[in-house]
Amino acid sequence: MPTNILMPALSPTMEEGTLAKWHVKEGDEVKSGDVIAEIETDKATMEVEAVDEGRIGKLLVAEGTEGVAVNKPIAILLEEGEEAADIDNAPPPKKDEPKTSAKPEAKEVEKPRSSATPSSDGNARPTQATGTGHRVFASPLARRIAEQQGIDLSAISGSGPNGRIVKADLEGAAKAAPKKQAAGAVAQGAAQSIDPRAYYAEGTFEEVSLDGMRRTIARRLTQSMQEIPHFYLTIDCELDELLKARKKLNDEAGEGVKLSVNDFLIRAAALALIKVPDANVSFAGNALLKHKSADIGIAVALEGGLITPIIRNADKKGLAEISNEAKELAERARNKKLKPNEYEGGSFSISNLGMFGIKHFTAVINPPQAAILAVGKGEERPVVRNGKVEVATIMTVTMSCDHRAIDGALGARFLEAFRSFVEYPARMLL
Repeated sequence: MPTNILMPALSPTMEEGTLAKWHVKEGDEVKSGDVIAEIETDKATMEVEAVDEGRIGKLLVAEGTEGVAVNKPIAILLEEGEEAADIDNAPPPKKDEPKTSAKPEAKEVEKPRSSATPSSDGNARPTQATGTGHRVFASPLARRIAEQQGIDLSAISGSGPNGRIVKADLEGAAKAAPKKQAAGAVAQGAAQSIDPRAYYAEGTFEEVSLDGMRRTIARRLTQSMQEIPHFYLTIDCELDELLKARKKLNDEAGEGVKLSVNDFLIRAAALALIKVPDANVSFAGNALLKHKSADIGIAVALEGGLITPIIRNADKKGLAEISNEAKELAERARNKKLKPNEYEGGSFSISNLGMFGIKHFTAVINPPQAAILAVGKGEERPVVRNGKVEVATIMTVTMSCDHRAIDGALGARFLEAFRSFVEYPARMLL
């Protein structure tokens, strides 16, 4: 019986992806381990291998198609002796136990350039059901735009082949939709997001569609702020001893090693988590997950967003190793070559905006973690010691905590441990 090849989940949080490229065509014979496609998520591009052998009977999704849902059929595999005529007998995917004839291959590949195109046979038309049961034919891009802007496709006349709705058909509807939606929301008392288009005259702004990364960031951070009860703890740390140690180590280090302040902070945070293990947790509904190692995420700014690659077992690594790994992860992050296991999970994160001159800020917790440390600029400030005013280099850090997992006193204990490592770097050697 023909087997559906389904859109694989390349990470635990993946809900949809872009079918960037096919490595096979209809009629090709494949065996287990053969690379059949490249799937692009919001943060990485990965190759997908076949897990069964057979012949590609039909490609259901065209190259460049965006927003392909996980577990949606993307191709049909024919077993020995089966013909194209048997494709109609391919079983529908089971919702509870999805079976797929493809698996992700954690191999780094260049991100391909592609654009949305119709399905491979040139005639297939994605559809959307209306409340009346009528089927609406629309391109994947048109459906996505309609979903984002709240446009009813059943009210749109398509100008594409066979009446198919395309992006151009939605341009006029998109301009009229905001005022209509706003009026409807007021009439119904609906609680919905404000559409800013309703407040600005046409032609006074340029609308830039969100890419996959920005959509994911918007969804995850909104979810974080809505579901995680954040509270914040702020503390000042003196950096003079750390700066002296950094300078001396860099002067004596071999070529290619250049420690940053952030490298010291990563190690200090990791050691503080080991010293205060109750803060090294994740909230799991009916339980707390107490992590056995300190896996520190470092926020890296990308064009159009950010990503948080993770330095695993940072408590067991020296400063030079942390420095090299952080640089390598950041470089591959900017090139979108990270594997999912390199940026998902972790037990704690650090976001440092000190290099931009920011003195103090708060950061949004990155689930499933329970805390993130926002690091400000180190600068000279007056301090009082033994009744005398002196000058010291001070850095302000603010810890965002998930109150379901970390209480105020526990967060304070962690910050005190963190500060002790920062202000006296020799403790990191113990």
